[in-house]
Amino acid sequence: MEPRISIVTLGVSDLERSRRFYSQGLGLPEYAPGSNQVVFYDLKGAWLSLFPRAELARDAGVADDGYGFARFSIAHNLRSKAEVNALLSQAVAAGGRLVKPAQDVFWGGYSGYFADPDGFLWEVAWNPVMPQLAEA
Repeated sequence: MEPRISIVTLGVSDLERSRRFYSQGLGLPEYAPGSNQVVFYDLKGAWLSLFPRAELARDAGVADDGYGFARFSIAHNLRSKAEVNALLSQAVAAGGRLVKPAQDVFWGGYSGYFADPDGFLWEVAWNPVMPQLAEA
């Protein structure tokens, strides 16, 4: 695995309130502002994403009960579907747990999830819409 994090996604209870906090309160400029489904911020080397908590839990295929889902995921973006599959296999071989097998996803990419030994969720993805994520 290359030593980098692409996106930290926070599962938020109120997207608009969180958007105001980060955009207006902290002054972070939104990437492609205006979405009512997800918010992205370019952090110069990584990205911060805000996503509704229940939707993030649903995307990972885990319960939003505070046990199997800590309300955020770490994303690692790669250059191809094959790289996604290889990294998920590597994570499982290293002692991680496959949470959601890689598959084509609603936003046009390909992703799956694994949990590290402490249960922290990692999304491993190929994103043709934002290819620069694989180069961050």
